[in-house]
Amino acid sequence: MIDNLLLALALMLVIEGLLPFVAPATWRETFRRLIRFSDGQIRFVGLTSMLVGLVLLMIFR
Repeated sequence: MIDNLLLALALMLVIEGLLPFVAPATWRETFRRLIRFSDGQIRFVGLTSMLVGLVLLMIFR
């Protein structure tokens, strides 16, 4: 179980690092836009991301 969690973490870090590596200006602009969001909007994005992740886990597991 811990092996799968570490692999998932490693894959997440690789995917998260792609945009700042390939397009740093776009990455920076994305964060400029994100800081304008309200707390509720950020929570909604987080909740949506978690739900999509759970659905994908259920489909592919």
